[in-house]
Amino acid sequence: MIEMRLADVAAVTGGRLHRASGEERVTAVEFDTRAIAPGGLFVALPGERVDGHDFAASAVAAGAAGVLAGREVDGPAVIAPPVARWTGTYLDAHDRDGSGAAVLAALARLAGHAVRALPGTTVVGVTGSSGKTSTKDLLAAVLAPLGPTVAPPGSFNNELGLPWTALHADAATRHLVLEFSARGPGHIAGLAAAVPPRIGVVLNVGSAHLGEFGSPAAIAQAKGELVEALPEDGVAVLNADDPAVAAMAVRTAARVVWFGRASDADVRAEDVGLEAGRARFTLVAAAGRARVALPLVGEHHVGNALAAATVALELGGTPDGVAAALGAAVPASQWRMEVTDRADGVTVINDAYNANPESMRAALTALAAVGEGRRTWAVLGRIAELGETSVAAHAAVAELAAALGVDELVAVATEDYPGARCVGDVAEAVALLRAELAPGDVVLVKASRAAGLERVAAQLLRETGLVSP
Repeated sequence: MIEMRLADVAAVTGGRLHRASGEERVTAVEFDTRAIAPGGLFVALPGERVDGHDFAASAVAAGAAGVLAGREVDGPAVIAPPVARWTGTYLDAHDRDGSGAAVLAALARLAGHAVRALPGTTVVGVTGSSGKTSTKDLLAAVLAPLGPTVAPPGSFNNELGLPWTALHADAATRHLVLEFSARGPGHIAGLAAAVPPRIGVVLNVGSAHLGEFGSPAAIAQAKGELVEALPEDGVAVLNADDPAVAAMAVRTAARVVWFGRASDADVRAEDVGLEAGRARFTLVAAAGRARVALPLVGEHHVGNALAAATVALELGGTPDGVAAALGAAVPASQWRMEVTDRADGVTVINDAYNANPESMRAALTALAAVGEGRRTWAVLGRIAELGETSVAAHAAVAELAAALGVDELVAVATEDYPGARCVGDVAEAVALLRAELAPGDVVLVKASRAAGLERVAAQLLRETGLVSP
């Protein structure tokens, strides 16, 4: 981040200095005391088990220049002014006194100020019901050859992760990639107001969080807040294959560039095929054509790759350069289509970070492609936040598994998948697999985050003690 005095942090955020001279130099922002180094600003937030305010003294002892806090703490700090709570944030259940909301609002103001001080940095935002994190990783891969690029680790896409990521940009940063998520109307608009993007990518509109939004139309309205935030000299990168995304073109003042498989898309894929479950296609754009061989598993990554390619071409990339970067991309965020071959010939696909109906379909399709000619297992947990559509959505997933020829469907801690073999918990799932897996089998593990099914994949990879090189 750009270096600031603690007094500058107070001025930008509207906070007040507490037990500080104001001359303390801030060179980084962290919300985990284990990551604090000299010059760090510790962001104190309440959590499910502990409250960051109680660790202020520890952060200062570790070298923190100060603390961004919602109430007075034991050490030099900027005390953020109180704000109205933003319903739907991840802090709702833990922020009893409103200190967390105050800190998050101050952090957003700080991030916006820092990014606006970097005129040479292009902010790229990406949203969608599924594929955001994978596309963010591909964006980082294709933009890095064009200049220093900052992108979040994992799914740092909420009121904490987005400004934290933005504050990692400095004067050398040419591209800042941000992932925008929403759990309700106005969330993306609020994040975009704090750190305005110049390029906005909308991947798709699906049924993730349908129980919270109430309807696909409400989801589309929320996702479109990203393109509404773009300036007139900005670029809206929209999926030509998704009607709900295509309809967003009228909601932006920015220039629209289309990606997809549609024949009239500005950046499109032709001659799409699969090799061992990995997509191959020809990238076609006004600047030329190039053959792309994605190392990522799943045909659904074609759309993600096209979105990333479109942004890179807008920012000076060439078709050949973009194709090379896509071909070298590796999974950068954990538990997302991680494919590992055990030494005994069992292949484990760990896609357990999260799930919605669309990503379930993509994962099962990838399982069928990778497991062609082999015995396939789908070990699934419940898909959360589907509201009244939950029963039908889970039934549709089970039907697809059967249609794709998945040999074994195992449901962990849920009876929502008709026809599945049900087990009570992770331990029972592992015991079943340990007893029945054979060399050559392919196992997909997937569920919503709360299910914690990454533990199944982790245990399977420990079974033989080794994985093949």
